[in-house]
Amino acid sequence: MQRIRLRYTKRGRLRFTSHRDFQRAFERALRRAEVPMAYSAGFTPHPKVSYANAAPTGTGSEAEYLEIALTQARDPDTLRELLDESLPSGLDIVEAVEARTSGLADRLDASVWDLRLNGVALADAERAVAAFNAAGTVDVQRLTKNGVRTFDARAAVVSLEAHSDGPTDQPCAILRLVVRHVTPAVRPDDVLSGLRAVADLAPPVPAAVTRLAQGLLDEETGTVTDPLAPDREAAATEPPMAAASAAATAPE
Repeated sequence: MQRIRLRYTKRGRLRFTSHRDFQRAFERALRRAEVPMAYSAGFTPHPKVSYANAAPTGTGSEAEYLEIALTQARDPDTLRELLDESLPSGLDIVEAVEARTSGLADRLDASVWDLRLNGVALADAERAVAAFNAAGTVDVQRLTKNGVRTFDARAAVVSLEAHSDGPTDQPCAILRLVVRHVTPAVRPDDVLSGLRAVADLAPPVPAAVTRLAQGLLDEETGTVTDPLAPDREAAATEPPMAAASAAATAPE
């Protein structure tokens, strides 16, 4: 009857939550909030939840997306509040819209990441970024279930810049990365491996990585657009499904 798209976060210690752990927590939240979920057919029915391009375990995110299918129409804002209250702090449902368009996953073709490099001077980070950006290819290796795989980490990177968040007692550089979603996926740790390969940049402690946004890449500006914007725009010109359903079933 209705599809709702949600944006959620992984913050603080909850960035170490795996995608499977989040799935379990979210399905418990659906039950606690008494959401009228649609279920799949077959011998083992499960809630109709579509997850899109989850961030790697250990990284924070302000822009994770999923879609749920309901058997009864609900107000998206009310549903968001109920689900958010049913999840632990750090896994926060921050936005809900009624799905009015198709292809949410197709609109997630790039991500914006912040990589916080504690113990790295800004000048060193800038030199490494310049070397990475100037390289034609940057081959890195990743251990997969099929063994070690070598691939180019440079081609998927739209932009990579270094900056500082202001005076601190210890050196700290922040990298802003915009990367296309390709196969094989180029992750922030692959870019860090590339910086080590081209400029011997090796942070003394693991980088704190946060996804700030994901959506369609604007090729002209290099920015990543909001994937829920088309649904909000469609909702502004069409009656809400919940209201339409109530009107259709109301007695005359």
